[in-house]
Amino acid sequence: AGVQDAMIQWWYGHNAVGFFLTAGFLGMMYYFIPKQAGRPVYSYRLSIVHFWALIFTYMWAGPHHLHYTALPEWTQSLGMVFSLILLAPSWGGMINGIMTLSGAWHKLRDDPILRFLIVSLSFYGMSTFEGPMMSIKTVNALSHYTDWTIGHVHSGALGWVGLVSMGSLYFLVPRLFGRKEMYSVRAIELHFWIATIGIVLYIASMWIAGVMQGLMWRSINPDGTLTYTFVESVKATFPFYVIRFLGGVLYLSGMAIMGWNVFMTARSGRAVDAPVPQTLAHA
Repeated sequence: AGVQDAMIQWWYGHNAVGFFLTAGFLGMMYYFIPKQAGRPVYSYRLSIVHFWALIFTYMWAGPHHLHYTALPEWTQSLGMVFSLILLAPSWGGMINGIMTLSGAWHKLRDDPILRFLIVSLSFYGMSTFEGPMMSIKTVNALSHYTDWTIGHVHSGALGWVGLVSMGSLYFLVPRLFGRKEMYSVRAIELHFWIATIGIVLYIASMWIAGVMQGLMWRSINPDGTLTYTFVESVKATFPFYVIRFLGGVLYLSGMAIMGWNVFMTARSGRAVDAPVPQTLAHA
């Protein structure tokens, strides 16, 4: 009950982030970026080292969600320390993925699929820098319970997980239906820019709103009373929610474009002649 439940839930919760939304998608990144770029992985040794470092470190980071609560102080500090350590293996994966493009940077000009994959890595790097920074207690005192945390989560969910999944699907779908490329490459290009602009609007508005909320909530008059009521902070946040909504609409519109493109690719697919070897009868 109480603090024990909270600790167990965040022990699980941060592992959900670390393994459901990180490790599997790093595997996708390590497969599809070399395939699309036509380049080998920059460093296989780094990929092994940062994978096992992630496995060991991620499970200890959960307490940083429970700063300034009834959780024992040493547990909060342990979560903060491991969160800061987590920056190294996280950025190891980002750097390894981006450096895989060494000698093939020019392909980004003409290849929107590669752009999806590389920009997703940029969001991964940004999100995994922001997470350890927000785990520092003095920073967390401002960011906790605000929309800054929402912006941080969505930079990982929409920017990293979303974009790398889209890029991977754009690579796979034509091959599933016997085509060399998607039905409309220009639609992929349009989707990329709409999704990227949508993510930036979404997370930037939440960052600004979150910092503003934190500053308003901690503002105190000389007599010790709060300068702003909670309702005033909600009203001040409203314009940023409108921007967030527009960003979400753009992102969703990009997914609609992708759905149309996948449908048209499937409809215009070609039959592939794949001979089935004859089975020999057993004596």
